Amino acid sequence: MAGGWFNLEAAGGAIPETQFFEGDSAFKFLNLSRKTRLYGFVGCCIAGFVLSILGSTMLFLAQIMLFGILYVLGTITALIGTGFLIGFFKQLKLMFKPVRVVASIIFLGSIALVLVAAFVLNNDLLCIIFVIVQYLAYLWYSISYIPYARAAVKKAVGLG
Repeated sequence: MAGGWFNLEAAGGAIPETQFFEGDSAFKFLNLSRKTRLYGFVGCCIAGFVLSILGSTMLFLAQIMLFGILYVLGTITALIGTGFLIGFFKQLKLMFKPVRVVASIIFLGSIALVLVAAFVLNNDLLCIIFVIVQYLAYLWYSISYIPYARAAVKKAVGLG
């Protein structure tokens, strides 16, 4: 039995069959097991988080262009992780379902706007605003996968 803090075998012997492992991953040609795909996903998420945090540090050190590069690379790296689970094409199809299309467009647009604010406008305040918009759009996008979560959030903030 494998040890460590992330021991999938101890959780019941197998990774559960879920919609995230149905179909082909973007890395099918590598013939990765479900466990390896899950590790790839988690690894990309952690790497993306670290790059984004490093980028945020650069923003507070007044290195706005380095912030733009690291932060956007972090976001893209985290998105690449979904390729390990469900594949890029399936992810795109899910992102642009009617229930998620507005949040997806705002999320992807805000990634581009962070770069515009950093490289073209050289404006750190706009970078922060676009990062906040990006997080809110991603949150709204993510909770669309949880039944009734959007309704609960709307009710919690007094909009529902």
